[in-house]
Amino acid sequence: MTGVQSKALSIAGAWVFEPSRFDDDRGRFVAPYQEAAFVEAVGAPIRVAQSNHSVSARGVVRGVHFADVPPGQAKYVYCPSGAVLDVVVDLRVGSPTFGQHEAIVLDSESYRAVYLSEGLGHAFCALADQTVASYLCSTPYAPAIEHTVSPLDPALGLPWPTDLTPILSERDAAAPTVAEAAEAGLLPRYLG
Repeated sequence: MTGVQSKALSIAGAWVFEPSRFDDDRGRFVAPYQEAAFVEAVGAPIRVAQSNHSVSARGVVRGVHFADVPPGQAKYVYCPSGAVLDVVVDLRVGSPTFGQHEAIVLDSESYRAVYLSEGLGHAFCALADQTVASYLCSTPYAPAIEHTVSPLDPALGLPWPTDLTPILSERDAAAPTVAEAAEAGLLPRYLG
């Protein structure tokens, strides 16, 4: 496979990848994750301990999720069906970009993917019904060390579409604000 474009985002530890698509009369072929391109951009391969797959209705917001560092959980996320507004949030206390975010549309036309390293928060909003998001995760699910902050926290000002009413899980709806999570000592530290 060739033809993967990568770009570092403004938040250290986050990248966007866009693979080439191959369309013909049979349909489409694309390789959303390609290790050589990933290593060239990030400097090391991602350890994959678990893959996740979600299907969401239009308006569903999942996140902002993050895990304790160490061990943390890096994620490589793409959208094989539908579209999401994917958001990377810097929740690392002491980071020069703490509290900032970047939003990227991931969809089944571009097969663009986002990688976020340990300590960064992740959320997305499904822009279409039956949207599928797939994630490669560096560590397995570990409920005792996984946390969430409110995706609707006004201090974060995340750019959710204004024409949609966010649909949240009970856990995400009850999540603390970033300030409350910081006060409770839940946020990860920036390791430079």
